[in-house]
Amino acid sequence: MTDPLAPLHDAPRDYALFLDIDGCLIDLADTPEGITVPDGLPAMLARLSDRMGGALALVTGRKADWVDATFAPERFPLAGLHGFQRRRADGQVVEVPVPPGIETARSRLARFEGTGMLVEDKGIAIALHYRQVPHREAEARAAMQSLAAEVGEGWELQFGKKVIELRPAGATKGGAVSAFLAEPPFAGRIPVTIGDDVTDETMFPVANAAGGLSIRIADPSEPTAAHAHLPSPAALRASLQRISQWVA
Repeated sequence: MTDPLAPLHDAPRDYALFLDIDGCLIDLADTPEGITVPDGLPAMLARLSDRMGGALALVTGRKADWVDATFAPERFPLAGLHGFQRRRADGQVVEVPVPPGIETARSRLARFEGTGMLVEDKGIAIALHYRQVPHREAEARAAMQSLAAEVGEGWELQFGKKVIELRPAGATKGGAVSAFLAEPPFAGRIPVTIGDDVTDETMFPVANAAGGLSIRIADPSEPTAAHAHLPSPAALRASLQRISQWVA
């Protein structure tokens, strides 16, 4: 299989790299807390970021404080909560205002705790996971659609792999990538966007429009705007490891 990241080996400073975390850098688990960070991953990403002149950002549905704790002691530019939180390369943090309704959402979803579904409270967004009870997908969808109608304007549903998230409307991972590309050290570089889920699809057209690379960690038969595929997070990590160690 041809490595779609091969162009980065010889000229890493020509590129800006945007990486999803769950299901992309890190293998998925039954629960958000159940993920395992491979040994050496944060240090490897730090070496890679150094080779790229700092033009590496993590773009995730997770909260920024979770990312920092998970990848400690490294701190990367990042977009958290699908773009609602964004830390620029200079350390400045930008957050999108949260509309009223999150307390109502917490109250309504409390009934699912301990039922096989998992409620993940992200502070400014809230998600219902049904990975452990996939046969209850219709129930989860109906509950979240009802909740979205109740909290009203300013909120939207984001559907992912066995998870539905209620989040403030107006920010996307693609929007976060576009914002990074207008700032140093990302500006003027060829964008590379990598993700595994429908939540990452907004990143791929941004890279495609700029003549960059868009890569999805998925079966090639799945519909996607990405122009290339990798079979697994392990394959992605192996490719990034090679780039981080490459000496031209």
